[in-house]
Amino acid sequence: MATVKLTNVKKIYGKNTVAVHDFNLEIADKEFIVFVGPSGCGKSTTLRMIAGLEEISEGTIEIDGRIVNDLQPKDRDIAMVFQNYALYPHLTVFENMAFALRLKKSPVTDENGKTKYVKLSNDEIYKRVTEAAEILGISDYLLRRPRELSGGQRQRVAIGRAMVRDSQVFLMDEPLSNLDAKLRNQMRAELILLRKKIDTTFVYVTHDQTEAMTLGDRIVIMKDGFIQQVGTPTEVFEMPENLFVAEFIGAPKMNIFHANLNEENGSYRVSVCGADIPVDGEKGEMLRARGVPSREVILGVRPEHITLTSRNNPAAIPCVIQVNEMMGSEMHLHVLSPEGEEIIVRVPTVQFTAQQVASLVAGAKIFITFRGKVMHFFSPSSEFNLLTHDEPEENEATEDAASEEPAAELENKEETL
Repeated sequence: MATVKLTNVKKIYGKNTVAVHDFNLEIADKEFIVFVGPSGCGKSTTLRMIAGLEEISEGTIEIDGRIVNDLQPKDRDIAMVFQNYALYPHLTVFENMAFALRLKKSPVTDENGKTKYVKLSNDEIYKRVTEAAEILGISDYLLRRPRELSGGQRQRVAIGRAMVRDSQVFLMDEPLSNLDAKLRNQMRAELILLRKKIDTTFVYVTHDQTEAMTLGDRIVIMKDGFIQQVGTPTEVFEMPENLFVAEFIGAPKMNIFHANLNEENGSYRVSVCGADIPVDGEKGEMLRARGVPSREVILGVRPEHITLTSRNNPAAIPCVIQVNEMMGSEMHLHVLSPEGEEIIVRVPTVQFTAQQVASLVAGAKIFITFRGKVMHFFSPSSEFNLLTHDEPEENEATEDAASEEPAAELENKEETL
């Protein structure tokens, strides 16, 4: 198998349209890494540059220590699974999976030490295809054509076609996006099992953060062509580096509040929606260690970390239910605070009686709260996490502004002349 390294990779379309900015990443051997982000963030473009389907404007890409910038896709020893399956409709499942093998040539050294490239034998092709089909559970469909298969079966064929090539790197471009929700969940579980069986390097692209969290060893979160954060699923969920990552990872998305962080004698409290809540646990210790002063903050709290409480709780926030989404084992309550903040609360139904569940209807008044240890703090100006990033000093901003003034004055003089 192989490592993949991207160094200062950039993609420019036309003269000014930059799709990917200064992309730097090292992917370890046998690692499953996921590129995730909204549409247009550059994740598929980056994958296609690794595959050789897009030309690299700047930077280098290495596969197993070899720079592949100028190599054709067929010479990069990669296999790719596309979003739309890309199967040949007139060929059977067997022939679709065997197609690339019939074109492939393997090096063979003769008695004189000379290396020749010969095609694979029919027996070897049959062996590879049937082994892959058995792993994917499509052995019974080898004589069918793609139109006779379901969406999930077609996707298995597309994955099998990549498997038989025995390539160093597997590239997958949103392979599950065309499937319905139930089948997508099933295929996601099968991909996890498949990864254990073939144990190769995977680069997987998706816009679905649930796929990213469940599949990836590490996740690369992208926005507007820039990497926002690289980390394990736990790292990006528990310690997002900025507000975009915090809102993007998690379903439903993180609740955002405009709040005040108050420090007194090394202890912190948050004033939000009329409530005064202490910042306890590890978050309080981190604020104290970094010496964060009293200031305005953007406060983030995930829906699953908000609980219902009584009106007597000094940290209670009174809210009115706007919408109640019954999800079976839990409810998603969309509520409105006195300040007009829209908040989502995930409430497990198992902890309530049927009568209590029935009372949580639109228009009902409830009280919510949350602990300091589940809070996330972001700068209103930079949107960086205050627990991991320092704010730029004001004098730096002043110096930058001062350095720009002479240039502006010069432009005005030129216009006058």
